[in-house]
Amino acid sequence: MSDARPAPIGTLSVVLHHHLPYIRHPEHPFFLEERWLFEAINETYLPLIDAWRRLEQEGTAFCFTMSMTPPLANMLEDELLMQRFRRHMDQLRELSDKEVVRTKDDPEFNRIARFYQERFAHQSDLFSRVLRGNLLGEYRRLQDKGHLEIVTCTATHGFLPLMNHDRAAMRAQISVAAADYRRMFGRTPPGIWLAESGYFPGCDEMLADEGIRYFFVDTHGILNASSPPVYGVFAPIYCPGSGVAAFGRDPESSKQVWSSKEGYPGDFGYREYYRDIGWDLPMDYIGPYVHPDGIRLNTGLKYHRITGPTAHKAPYDPWHARAKADEHAGNFLFNRQAQARWLAPQMDRPANIVSPYDAELFGHWWFEGPWFLESLARRIHQTQHEIALTTPLRYLDANPVNQEAQPSLSSWGENGYASFWCNETNEWIYRYLHHAADRMHQLATTHTAPDDLQRRALTQAGRELLQAQGSDWAFIMKTGTVVEYAVRRTRDHLQAFSRLDDMLSGRAALDADWLAAREAQWKAFPDLDYRAWARR
Repeated sequence: MSDARPAPIGTLSVVLHHHLPYIRHPEHPFFLEERWLFEAINETYLPLIDAWRRLEQEGTAFCFTMSMTPPLANMLEDELLMQRFRRHMDQLRELSDKEVVRTKDDPEFNRIARFYQERFAHQSDLFSRVLRGNLLGEYRRLQDKGHLEIVTCTATHGFLPLMNHDRAAMRAQISVAAADYRRMFGRTPPGIWLAESGYFPGCDEMLADEGIRYFFVDTHGILNASSPPVYGVFAPIYCPGSGVAAFGRDPESSKQVWSSKEGYPGDFGYREYYRDIGWDLPMDYIGPYVHPDGIRLNTGLKYHRITGPTAHKAPYDPWHARAKADEHAGNFLFNRQAQARWLAPQMDRPANIVSPYDAELFGHWWFEGPWFLESLARRIHQTQHEIALTTPLRYLDANPVNQEAQPSLSSWGENGYASFWCNETNEWIYRYLHHAADRMHQLATTHTAPDDLQRRALTQAGRELLQAQGSDWAFIMKTGTVVEYAVRRTRDHLQAFSRLDDMLSGRAALDADWLAAREAQWKAFPDLDYRAWARR
């Protein structure tokens, strides 16, 4: 008898968007916004890598898709930032050791403190000894083994629909990202996560020029396509002319995970994000582990579970929460199987359920998220008869014939288009961004044979423009979080670009010392080619 399993009737593409803005401040020994990176590594990236390595070691077949945006990738290979991350982990380990002592007379809280002590020790060992501080190398290894499919993003998370139809600006965001991906991963990016899933009709032609085969759009980007999609969001469509595939988000599976009210993360047994000892304990005790100026911060040590909608929070039980994550993974798989069974009679191919999320949901916001994904992969491997994990590229290779239709302009932001990134809080930035992009195109086309100093200035002008174009700054201005920093970064990069423009246009002398200082601080894209802006 053959033990071969029947082909699955549906496939699941879990997509994790790894992104942070490029933040690097060597001029300060401690910079608050750099902690975004350290928290993401400790709470999301290392726990996910740890889960993937466990699955690999036990022989569980799995494949996930992840984006790795160029700003994040450049920070992960930065020696200064990785040294500061090690210092951050050393502080967490010291704090967890103190917590074990402080809670010794409370068995319930002491048990949680020991959980954190062991966790931080394990993750420090994973980062420093096992991975030797090289997260990018581990991602590359997992991709080479077929466990991950890593896609790129626009160079600095630039939001294409608001680039004023400037093809040189859009092309540079795409081509610089693709070149940096090749430098880091030794291959052409198979796909791209357009920043904020912001699709602009026609940008797919630029993706095709870089060998990129697919991108993602929100649900309505597919449903509002130029021709009604025969299979809805459960099969990709090819853009006319370019042939690049667009994959649409499945709203049901997405909401089941990301919604804190209706989704799994809101379960009362999971860890409460908003209770942290950085806020609960006296400053004379917690002071060395928060901001040096006495500003309270999250430390990552949280002793309470969600419990309910009231201020009362019961103690957290990590072992119960892990069992709950496994239970939710089973429920998630059950629902995807039900989807696939319902779709199967209506399709001539397996339905592909695309479930995209911000990676930081898993571990940072939803502490148990990495356990959920690990359990989901294990369950699918053990019961792979209706649903199989796949990646967009694998799906295209298995199903090369697809409908042709033009996706609509769209994003996955509030209201589905561009209003979150252009409104009364941030609209002032675009006149300057558009002017700078136009000037960059002119500089790139007129400087055909620059000397070495001019070439460096042109390259740095490109870096400054890209940094100013990052969608994170407009996003922060809208959300009202660290608005002062977002405004300062936007103005700083635009002012630096303007100064470089003056130098390259003959209105000011080239200042080699000032240029070297900018290069040293904003050093992303070491192989950037300013000629990326020459083509329109």
